[in-house]
Amino acid sequence: MGAGHPAEGQQAHDSTTVLVVADDRKVVSLVRMYLEREGFHVIAASDGARALDLLARHRPGFVILDLMLPAIDGISVCQQIRKGSSVPILMLTAKAEEVDKLVGLQVGADDYVTKPFSPRELVARVQAILRRTAAHGRPGSRLVQGPLVMELDRYEVFVDGREVQLTMIEYKLLQTLMEFPGRVFTRDQLLDHVYAFNEVAITGRAVDVHIGKLREKLADDPAQPRYIETVRGVGYKLLKAGRAG
Repeated sequence: MGAGHPAEGQQAHDSTTVLVVADDRKVVSLVRMYLEREGFHVIAASDGARALDLLARHRPGFVILDLMLPAIDGISVCQQIRKGSSVPILMLTAKAEEVDKLVGLQVGADDYVTKPFSPRELVARVQAILRRTAAHGRPGSRLVQGPLVMELDRYEVFVDGREVQLTMIEYKLLQTLMEFPGRVFTRDQLLDHVYAFNEVAITGRAVDVHIGKLREKLADDPAQPRYIETVRGVGYKLLKAGRAG
């Protein structure tokens, strides 16, 4: 589900390579300079079609994606990427409204930065997301709750033996819940575990959006939960194996 995980039988993502997708040359140049100072290799695309081509050919370990792109917008590009890859995605936008952030995160982005941004903060977010991604893959480790299985070394999730494709945020939410079955997490606590930086203007509504998507993929009915239970007025918990509702 992220950098370092071989997807669909292809070679692993290169965690040192960052794909920057933006049609503003000044933005690309600035981001490239600061990332290269930290040892990253940067490849760039000015439109969505080129970005998808570079993603397939170079397998970068991280994508920085501008929302405003010619022809195909960043949201559509993000959706296309998520159809075949769970590489971490940081979106850039000039729009500060919460609805834009929710839409971006709902299609699989891992974080959001609003322009104008500090290039140092941008690099720090990239590094933090990559650290969190790496921390969620402990070789040989597995989480099991009844028919729900997470293979942490391979970023794979199975339900009744069927593999389920999750975005990185959905994956991290599920892992947090599975590591502490029966424990109730508030939305703020889940934000702390999942998002690299709390100062990003993301609310508990974003958690609700992702939990809803996660339930759909797990075929988990909120009215009669098999896995994730809503604790009214508080947050969510993972039901221990053998329990329901």
